[in-house]
Amino acid sequence: MSYQGLASLFPKKEISGFVVLAVLLILVLPLSLDIFRLNLMGKYLTYAFVAIGLVLCWGYGGILSLGQGIFFGLGGYAMAMFLKLEASDPVTTKIQSTPGIPDFMDWNQITALPFFWKPFYSFPFTIAAIFILPALIAYVLGAAMFKRRVGGVYFAIITQAIAAILTILIIGQQGYTGGVNGMTDLRTLLGWDIRTDQAKYILYFVCVGMLFLCLFTAQFVRKSKFGRLLVAMRDKEDRVRFSGYDVSNFKIFVFCLGAVFSAIGGALFTLQVGFMSPTLVGIVPSIEMVIFCAVGGRMSIIGAVYGAVLVNWAKSSLSENFPELWLFALGGLFIAVVMAFPNGLAGLYATYIAPKISKWIADLKAPKKIEPVVTEPQKKMDVKPVSKPESSGNVGVSPLTQGVVHE
Repeated sequence: MSYQGLASLFPKKEISGFVVLAVLLILVLPLSLDIFRLNLMGKYLTYAFVAIGLVLCWGYGGILSLGQGIFFGLGGYAMAMFLKLEASDPVTTKIQSTPGIPDFMDWNQITALPFFWKPFYSFPFTIAAIFILPALIAYVLGAAMFKRRVGGVYFAIITQAIAAILTILIIGQQGYTGGVNGMTDLRTLLGWDIRTDQAKYILYFVCVGMLFLCLFTAQFVRKSKFGRLLVAMRDKEDRVRFSGYDVSNFKIFVFCLGAVFSAIGGALFTLQVGFMSPTLVGIVPSIEMVIFCAVGGRMSIIGAVYGAVLVNWAKSSLSENFPELWLFALGGLFIAVVMAFPNGLAGLYATYIAPKISKWIADLKAPKKIEPVVTEPQKKMDVKPVSKPESSGNVGVSPLTQGVVHE
């Protein structure tokens, strides 16, 4: 990419935000937090993938999805199935009735591994499934609704209903999915123990690297012609349609992109935390994911990262001290965002902080005025005024003879 292309992709007023975020995530947090808190921060960052996808879908495309937990769960369960099969080798599970299958299957009297589990023995297939399966499901849902011009609140309700259906399906099929307990006791990735402190450090940096990859992808979409069309569709969809563009295809694409981002976050969540459960798939977590985006700013991909971290940090802090009040606090936070600062943290920064920083930088760059050197003032000489002579009646005083005394 040429220099002009990079300059258009990362303007000067935006590149500082990426630099600050990179310094914070790569240097400040690893050097200042212990391994437990750093692993917790890695968990928070996995939700930022969903928030970035929602910025593109909701902020730019006007597509409010209340079912992003579907794709987060698909990515998480795909990675969990691979890790669970690796942890269920015949030697480790020799005390089971049927060695070589996950423990929850043995508890439910399943004697053979289901056919749809077998491909997840392959790590390349698992990685491909994390990307392809959510995109495929998002394409089917998007084509079924956007081609029929279903949008707005109806689309939000349908995605919310699908999230509830998937949660019920996972819980009901306990023998195949682990049920309400989810998939636990995930230990190794290709023989590498993911429970050690060193592994947690590495997984944190892997999460940060993937996060910036998704940020750059989202930035490319924002600054491209496609991003401008998304904003136009959000504001005046009929005009874009009358201009000859197929609006439904654009909506399907951005919806699939947001689904892939969410699935990547779900897979990294499974690696960071070491389990996956249906509590991360349903309606409540999907609404929380929308709040991450709203708090950070639904038009800012960097603000979405801060919003995800801030809300989850508040959730952890409040749920530890006031567990029964967390949901009320979450609802109050969403109402406050909508009523008080609808553009989120990014809007507050752009309104109050950015102008002051710009003024401070301009003052630093402005040339300083050279002040003249002031010396000690000279003493004034005492000069006695010359009194004006009194004129007689017959003698006139001209200006040339003024001050001359006549005898």
